[in-house]
Amino acid sequence: MKVLVVEDEKPAANYLKSGLSEEGFAVDVARTVGDADDFIEIAVYDVVLLDVMLPGGSGIELCRNWRKRGISVPILFLTARDDLHDRVAGLDAGSDDYLIKPFSFEELTARIRALLRRQRSSGASDIAIGSHVLDMNRRRLLLNAEAVSLTAREYQLLEYLALNCGRLVTRTALWEHVWETGSEPDSNVVDVYIRYVRNKLGDDGGRIETVRGRGYVLNCAANVHEHQ
Repeated sequence: MKVLVVEDEKPAANYLKSGLSEEGFAVDVARTVGDADDFIEIAVYDVVLLDVMLPGGSGIELCRNWRKRGISVPILFLTARDDLHDRVAGLDAGSDDYLIKPFSFEELTARIRALLRRQRSSGASDIAIGSHVLDMNRRRLLLNAEAVSLTAREYQLLEYLALNCGRLVTRTALWEHVWETGSEPDSNVVDVYIRYVRNKLGDDGGRIETVRGRGYVLNCAANVHEHQ
């Protein structure tokens, strides 16, 4: 999952980037309205964390402008402004949620997961991959109810393949969704991480098929269900 953090205060931006990266998200940071607008045009995000007071304009106006342009990415406002009028203005502008600073990181990640669940048309939070189960609510891979150790990047890659089960995912698409925007890919880094994930899947690793010269296809089990 890829997150755009729009926050002008450097300590806060670094805190969010560090924490979300540890949780298994690919994170881009914009510190002005103009930078945020540039990022939203060149990358696809699963959620945007948006401050209200920003250099170059208002986060509320930016949100309203994005919605007018048909940009439907879930938007969660993070702001110290706790006045009811401000909260209503943010929601009326098209945001999906509003969290007042200071907040607990645990609550932030819970709200992000809720937004992501809302975006999935099937409502599914578990995806079966052979004998394994990908639990997207808790962002973990299970085998016989036991967690399989994955790095944050390995999880991101597997989740993106799982969300596109049965469909070709190009190396470029994997790079753009799993790695930060603007970073320069090594020639074989995606292939290396595919190998890592295959090894973690053990006997199910063969479900990640290589389509030579194009990318990869993950063949999931047929059942996709809601985690209880």
